Amino acid sequence: EQIRQFAPAVVALDGDIQPGSIALPDSQILHGADGLLALATLPDADLIVIATSGHAAIRPTLAAIAAGKEVALANKETIVCAGEIVTAAARARDAVIRPIDSEHSALWQALLSARGAASVQRLIITGSGGPFRTLSLDEMARVTPEQALKHPTWPNMGGKITIDSASLMNKGLEVIEAHWLFDVPFDRIAVLIHPQSVVHGLIEWNDGAIVAQLGLPDMRLPIAYALTYPDRADLPFPRLDLTAASGLTFAEPDPQRFPCLRIAYEAGRAGGLYPTILSAADEEAVMAFLHGKIAFTAIPALLEAILAAYSESVAVTVENIEAADRWARAEAQAYVAAHARHS
Repeated sequence: EQIRQFAPAVVALDGDIQPGSIALPDSQILHGADGLLALATLPDADLIVIATSGHAAIRPTLAAIAAGKEVALANKETIVCAGEIVTAAARARDAVIRPIDSEHSALWQALLSARGAASVQRLIITGSGGPFRTLSLDEMARVTPEQALKHPTWPNMGGKITIDSASLMNKGLEVIEAHWLFDVPFDRIAVLIHPQSVVHGLIEWNDGAIVAQLGLPDMRLPIAYALTYPDRADLPFPRLDLTAASGLTFAEPDPQRFPCLRIAYEAGRAGGLYPTILSAADEEAVMAFLHGKIAFTAIPALLEAILAAYSESVAVTVENIEAADRWARAEAQAYVAAHARHS
């Protein structure tokens, strides 16, 4: 339907769809990983928006940077798992990676008010706290997937990211991303719970000043800024009414009720392939929870078990990331099988 509506010059498809199997406009049809690489290096394209899911985005991102393209990035795994090599490639070409995620877009915009990260005291990432921020541990152990999928301020995000929001794993992954995107140490990246989702990110400078980016919880704004940077488009979207935004609150996350945030910090500091192990194991844990196989509070236990079982020390390469991902998924699936709840 999208191909018919927009009639792009070139399309890359995954799966079993073959040319001629459905009626399409006069588009060039490519397939699979090679198709993504072709799109990422298309001579006529000056800006490459990376919005695929999973590790499929890593090779196209590196190819786009190597081809001298501007890159706008909406894929978490590219920076969480391959941040070391992706940011090194971008630095080598003096390229700017334009973050599309709302929190990193906010930090990026705030950082533009100074000359660089050297003057940064702290990066502050905000999060709504998800639907369970006021529940006790006992109550959290009994929550259902249906309850977890009801995000209070960001609807329609999809199952995986909504569950990560409920466990604060999404904030942990964003901390790892911020470390690589902005070259700031982990001990200078903080997370604050901000239920209203109006302040998306803050920079605390070394002189004590704090610069924040505010806006409605609407992904169209960071997407548009990534597309038009360094300009700003005149967007016909609803605007934040400051007179109606009173009562903005902030709080420290509770490490006892949200251990996933601590686990992500630990994996990020460990570096190497540990963020890949974390990312892959978390995806398997979330799927197991959504299918009723484990409790919500079992997610962090699974993550700690898989991270503790990993001991290899190898270079961060695309091949090693893919191998670590396969290992972590197999280990996580075995853990779920051994600890699955029985109805």
